Amino acid sequence: MARTSKTNDTTDAAGDTPSRSALRRQREREQRLQTILAVAERLFAREGYHKTGMERIADEAEVSVGTVYFYFKNKEDLLLQLLDQTGYELRDLLGDAFRNAGGTLEGIRRAGMVFFEAFCPRHPDKLAIVFRESAGQSELVEERRKRIFGKLIADVQEALQQVARTSGTGFRSAASAEVMATCILGMFERLSYHYLIWQQRPQDLQGVGQEAVEFIVGGVSNLMR
Repeated sequence: MARTSKTNDTTDAAGDTPSRSALRRQREREQRLQTILAVAERLFAREGYHKTGMERIADEAEVSVGTVYFYFKNKEDLLLQLLDQTGYELRDLLGDAFRNAGGTLEGIRRAGMVFFEAFCPRHPDKLAIVFRESAGQSELVEERRKRIFGKLIADVQEALQQVARTSGTGFRSAASAEVMATCILGMFERLSYHYLIWQQRPQDLQGVGQEAVEFIVGGVSNLMR
């Protein structure tokens, strides 16, 4: 008589598809991870990275301290993941706005306005972490910040070069696109930090952003030939 076997709770009878209970546990783990990240982001931004302990994060996330350490080896690891997450979201958002305009100068305008009108008002905590709470930390954190800013500058530089190709023109010098990309990112950083964090005037940021974007677009046009 053939012996029957029971499948475990991680695969189906075929042995290659996760079971419902395994998928549920996977969703629960992901939900806990995202909850911890969201709590840490809020506490780091509003109470300060150094003033926030792992115990406080666990308490606010309604999990045990051991659970937090299951996902993150220490508080610095949490900060690094928040930096990576913010960098990815920002690059994705600005990139989509630029591409949806067909790689034209209008795409530069739209990407700029998306930053000031959508990203900044919705994510002030993310900006506080990237521009303030992660600054002056360990060499590892500083290297991660450098990498994120480097990728953002490279994205803007490539966008500017795409604008030149699309319009059939070029820039005055080989350094023009890199210089402008660096200045654009610096302007985004300073204005968002100044109005959202230093002065706490988010209601003014949209108007400020419009003027900044017009300034940027005019500068790009002036350097094209």
